[in-house]
Amino acid sequence: MTSTSGSGENSSTPLLSLRGVHKSFGAVNVLRDVNLDVWAGQVTALVGDNGAGKSTLIKGIAGIYPFDTGEVAFDGEPVKITGPRQSNALGIEVVYQDLALCDNLDVVHNMYLGRELKSGVSLDETTMEQRARETLDGLSVRTLKSVRQVVASLSGGQRQTVAIARAVLWNSRLVILDEPTAALGVAQTEQVLNLVRRLADNGLAVILISHNMNDVMQVADNIAALYLGNMAAQVSKTSVNHQQVVELITTGRSGDLGLQQAVAL
Repeated sequence: MTSTSGSGENSSTPLLSLRGVHKSFGAVNVLRDVNLDVWAGQVTALVGDNGAGKSTLIKGIAGIYPFDTGEVAFDGEPVKITGPRQSNALGIEVVYQDLALCDNLDVVHNMYLGRELKSGVSLDETTMEQRARETLDGLSVRTLKSVRQVVASLSGGQRQTVAIARAVLWNSRLVILDEPTAALGVAQTEQVLNLVRRLADNGLAVILISHNMNDVMQVADNIAALYLGNMAAQVSKTSVNHQQVVELITTGRSGDLGLQQAVAL
């Protein structure tokens, strides 16, 4: 496997590093000896066809499906992620496709959902609203009229923005985004991709799962391609073109790049 970081962080220690990760469900091997590096300040695009193992890999990082074997390092130190609490404690936040937003609540209460701040027996509305505003301002979000808007009134792009801002609110260091532009139009997609880029520019590590190669080539620093549970290659975006990425996704190889031998099904 070829592994190269994107830009500016090539010699630094990855924030998250997986080595030889394996996960099976019964007799089905879903992940096989997967290596992955994720750097702070960069967007790592995780790509692969349906069934390639992307969701299982992300859920392993999130502690939902702990890996069977393999080594995980965070900030250069070996760690064990056996559940979501360990993952969250490291500063790993996942924004899933369903966003997990409550339509009947406003932006503030969605950002603090399940982690509400209290002042005595009452909710500390003032502090929550202030911190929500500061988080959105820090991400240069200009598309929301008010943090007191009810989520039911928001567009798809605005909802995605709220979900991402909620992840950033909790002092996260690694944000994982699962198909954040899948249901969005052109203008809203551009807004979300700009936000993804700002996350990395603010120093966070970002894993972007996407089937949209245009999005990947626009915003990613490096690309990790899974093929039938194997990491075909992780490469700098500048070292590959659109067609090579598609070949890695569909066959596990592109010229001299990728898996050295056929994968046994």
